[in-house]
Amino acid sequence: MFAGNPLIRRIRAQFRRWRATRYAYTRLVEVRIHRSCLLHNLRQFQAACAPRRIAPVLKSNAYGHGLVHVARVLDQSGIAFLVVDGYFEALILRNEGIRSPILVIGYSATDNIVASRLQGVAFTVFDVVQLRELAQRLRQRQAIHLKIDTGMRRHGVLPREVHGALEVIRGCSNMVFEGLCSHLADANGRDASFTMGQIRKWNEVVASVRKEFPGVIHWHLANTAGSYYSDHIDANVVRLGIGLYGLDSQSRRSLDLEPALEVASRVGTAKSVAEGDYVGYGKQYQASRASRMVTIPTGYGACVDVRLSNRGVFTIRGQSCPIIGRISMNSTSVDASALPDVQVGEEVEIISARSEALNSVANIARLCDTSPYVILAGIAPHLRRVVVDDSW
Repeated sequence: MFAGNPLIRRIRAQFRRWRATRYAYTRLVEVRIHRSCLLHNLRQFQAACAPRRIAPVLKSNAYGHGLVHVARVLDQSGIAFLVVDGYFEALILRNEGIRSPILVIGYSATDNIVASRLQGVAFTVFDVVQLRELAQRLRQRQAIHLKIDTGMRRHGVLPREVHGALEVIRGCSNMVFEGLCSHLADANGRDASFTMGQIRKWNEVVASVRKEFPGVIHWHLANTAGSYYSDHIDANVVRLGIGLYGLDSQSRRSLDLEPALEVASRVGTAKSVAEGDYVGYGKQYQASRASRMVTIPTGYGACVDVRLSNRGVFTIRGQSCPIIGRISMNSTSVDASALPDVQVGEEVEIISARSEALNSVANIARLCDTSPYVILAGIAPHLRRVVVDDSW
C-alpha cells in the first residue's frame, strides 16, 4: 500500500527536500527538540520501570514537540509500541515511514477500524457495543486492545462486563486480542488510596483475563505518574507521556529528567518608550520610566500564553526581560532596558529548555495557574519543529 511503499516514501522525501530549498525563507519562530534529552528521559524510565517496557505517548502532536519528529527519534529504540490518540496520527506516521508498532488509544470510529489497511496498528475498543459491531463487520484480522474502566469513569468496559466482552472477542476470528489497558485517574494525587483501589481492580481483571486469553501480549495501566506504582501493578508495559518530554507528573520521586523543548524567535522591532507611554491594547501597561522596548513577532496565536501578559518573561542574551502590556495574537512586547544595545534580529528565547529558567514550561505553567500539558499542547502545530543533537 501507499504508506508502506519504500519507493513512494523516498520520492516524497526528495520532493520535500526540493520544496524546502525552492521555497526557503527565514522563519520567525522555531521549536527546537533536543534529541539527546528525549533519549535520556526514555532511558531514565526504562531503568526505573524495568523489566516493564515503555510505550511512548505521542498524542496532541507529541505534546507539542512534533508528532513525526519525535517518532523518528524513538523509532526502533527498544520500545513496546508508540501511542497516538487518533487514526489520522497513525496514518501520518506510517506515511512518513515510521516502522514501530502503533496503538491508537483514543476512540476510533468503527468505519475507520474496519477500513484500515495499516500494518502493525492496533485500536483500542471501549465498549461491548462496538466490539459486537466489529465482530460482525471485520473482514480481515485486526489487533485490538480492550480498555477496562477501573474507576476513572471516562472510557472502558466495567469489570462486571469483561466476561461478556471476552465472549464477543472469542467468537470473532478476525479480532486479534493483543492488549488490555486502563487508565489511572489520580496517580499524582497526595492520597494514594484511590489509585491503589484502581490497581486492585486492574490486577483482579488481569488475573481473570489471563486465564482465558494467555496469548495477550500487552498489559498496561500506568502513565508517567502511575509508573511510580509499577511494582504493585500486574502489567508489562508503561505508557510514558509527559515524562518522555522531561517533566515528571509524579511528585513522590525525583528522576533526572531533561526538558526536551525550547522555542526561539527574534527581535522584530526595538524602540524607546518615554515615561508615561502606554504599550499595547487596552492601555494595560504604562511605563514608569524611560525604557527600551522590543517587540517579538509571535503571540498567543502561536506559542505565548495570554496569561503571561504583564507577568511573564522572555530571555535575550541570557537576561530575563519582562513581558509588558497585553500579549497580542501575533506579537509580544518586552522591556529590554537591561540591554540598551539590543538589535533587531537578535534571538529571543520564548520557552527555555532549562528547567530553572523563569520561562521554562514548568514555571510558565505555575505562573498561568495551569499544567505543563496545557502550555505544551498550546504550541501551534504550524510552527517549524527542528530536532537538534546538542544537549544542555
